[in-house]
Parts: sequence; structure tokens; C-alpha cells
Amino acid sequence: MPLSVTRVVLSSQYRSNCYLVRASHEASAGAVVDPGGDPALLLAEVDRLGASVAGILITHSDVDHIEGVAALVAATGAEVWAPAGEVDALRSGLTRGGTRVPPYEPEHEVRDGEIVSLAGLDFEVAGIPGHSVDHVAFCVDGSLFSGDLLFAGSVGRVDFPGGDWDALVASVRRLVERYGPDAIVYSGHGEPTTLGHELATNPFLGELRK
Repeated sequence: MPLSVTRVVLSSQYRSNCYLVRASHEASAGAVVDPGGDPALLLAEVDRLGASVAGILITHSDVDHIEGVAALVAATGAEVWAPAGEVDALRSGLTRGGTRVPPYEPEHEVRDGEIVSLAGLDFEVAGIPGHSVDHVAFCVDGSLFSGDLLFAGSVGRVDFPGGDWDALVASVRRLVERYGPDAIVYSGHGEPTTLGHELATNPFLGELRK
């Protein structure tokens, strides 16, 4: 059965995507990726689906991806998996943009190549620095939950501390080589796309087409 991906926009200011990922439409338990705002809408959707939150996956520690972590944990008791190199922002509650969020001590730190087994799914962790220093993607069944590395028709900004254009382009190249052009990209903002479509059309990735 196909993967079930439910997208909820939690941050009205940043329009950031949060995802509930289940092994199928019939599965009850799901993994939440990047709760970046008040989780009330997400929890309402979880309830509507008759589902539960088995765990929380964080791609990177910007405010619009972690602001709702503490509240979601309080509501569900779920544990948190976050990039090892970016947990300080979550622990302290101070993001790299200077915005404060409710702090939380994640139960698990993740690194490139590790597997997170959650909600009946095995998520492979792929290190994708560029937008931030230890940004990761969570990859499962041909789908990439890739935070702010790559968007439909655009890419993540690199002008914050830890941003690096060359690293970002190299990360996109590695994803294409590792997962192929048909991999579906579920980004932190905007609509889903595929690696192949972005490689062929994204105006910011021209150097990868040479």
C-alpha cells in the first residue's frame, strides 16, 4: 500500500509545512515531521483520521520547523528525533534568527546514514547541509521530507549563519544520486515536487545541468 502523507500548514507567518506520515491510509500511528507552529490544526487532523503521533522528526532547527515541538510533545507524549548538530537551538529555545521558542530536550540525535524506525516505517537520515549547518532529510519509500533544502522552483536561503551555497548544491546532487529522479520531495514550504523535475527546471540548479 502507498505511503500516506498528510500536509498541514501550522505557521501562518511562514507558511511552513508540517507532515503526518503513515505507512498507509489505514495505518493509525504516524510520524510528524517539523511541527513549526501551534499544533492545534495538526492534532485536529490526527483526530479526524483516527490516528496517533508515534514520534516527531526534525529536519533543522529554524523557528518555523520547531516552534510547536514542546506543545506537541505535551499533547501526545511522543519522542523527538533531531539533527545532532542543531539540537542546541531546540534545547535552549533560541533559534539562529534570534527568535525564541519553547525549549525541549530531544530524546534522540540523528546523523547521516542512520535509520529511524517509527510508526512501522524505516526513515533513512540523509545529511543535507546548505540551508543550515546540519540540516537532514528523512527518506522513506521514495519520499524525501527535506525541510528547506529544495522547493518546487526554488531552494532554501543561505544568508543565515550556517548557510552555504556550495554545500546546498552538493546536497541536492547527492540526493539525486542516492534516491533518483523519481523521488518525491515534500518540502518545508509549498507544494510537493520530484528531484527529477527540479533538476530539469529549477532556475537555481542550472550548474547541476551542465
